Amino acid sequence: MSQSLRPYLQAVRSSLTAALCLSNFASQTAERHNVPEIEAQTSPEVLLTPLTIARNENERVLIEPSINSVRVSIKIKQADEIEHILVHKFTRFLTQRAESFFILRRKPIKGYDISFLITNFHTEEMLKHKLVDFIIQFMEEVDKEISEMKLFVCSAHPSLSVCHTKPSTVERAGTFCCRVFPDTIRLIDQNITVTLGSACLPHRNLGTC
Repeated sequence: MSQSLRPYLQAVRSSLTAALCLSNFASQTAERHNVPEIEAQTSPEVLLTPLTIARNENERVLIEPSINSVRVSIKIKQADEIEHILVHKFTRFLTQRAESFFILRRKPIKGYDISFLITNFHTEEMLKHKLVDFIIQFMEEVDKEISEMKLFVCSAHPSLSVCHTKPSTVERAGTFCCRVFPDTIRLIDQNITVTLGSACLPHRNLGTC
């Protein structure tokens, strides 16, 4: 972990740990229902003040706590257009498999790239500090993965002008594999094809999106 990233992640860790003091709370509008109040937004008195932790204008985390649930939204760094494409495809790949991650929200909050929803049922069934560790590890690794994917694109197709930091339209291309989530992310291209298959990292071919 870089020294510049450490205070940012530590602030997220301490804030998220404090926000995860959740309890079972039945809905006040529907009998025999228990819904995440941060999603329902029907009882303002059980919603707490949202907290935004920003490293810079391109990296920030929004923590929205309530009495029985917490929603965590992450804005991932995107320095140029190709990183924007990679982040979009990467998060789309994950959200399409949200049921496998339990706490992953299928649709992120507007203005953010990916969102997690943690309820009191999650904290009852799982260790709270492990949930926090998972989100912190995700924040640590996602920047590395996006940077490595970008390097693979540039090394496999150096004629891409984005690799030389010149403004242009980036063709969307390539097949990438992820070390944290070992599957394949496919970017659909119109003009060029960059294939990075098994040459980039070991992975299991579980499908494409």
